[in-house]
Amino acid sequence: MKLTIDWIGKTKSAAIQSLTDEYLKRLRQYSEAEGVSLKDEAALLKLCGRAHGSARRRLVLLDSGGKQVSSEELAQFICDHQDRNPLPLVFAIGPADGFTLQLRGQADLVLSLGNMTLAHELARVVLLEQVYRAFTILKRHPYHVGH
Repeated sequence: MKLTIDWIGKTKSAAIQSLTDEYLKRLRQYSEAEGVSLKDEAALLKLCGRAHGSARRRLVLLDSGGKQVSSEELAQFICDHQDRNPLPLVFAIGPADGFTLQLRGQADLVLSLGNMTLAHELARVVLLEQVYRAFTILKRHPYHVGH
């Protein structure tokens, strides 16, 4: 399965970049994973093939108004995607002011990391850790046991 974690904007913190790199490295044990910094929503739409109406990737947006799921439910979502969908899976973190209503309407799924507000760079690290945790749940790796 091909997996992409996208974010809009540049990384300002070396610590965030280091954690991003670490979790992408861990994810590559389970999936073809990459992290991509994008300029804006238009670049995200183009990447996913939605600018011209032909989706080339399944798009999951992270947004405070999205659906909240447990780590196990995220793992099940990823498992179902692997089993049923040949398209690459994209998780996208928006800019500090969030995604537009138009883009949220085009997403296959909108997820929330919880009710608390997180800085968008920190949300990226939390998302990466949760996606990594989802794969460890699916592979029955002991990482998740101590939660």
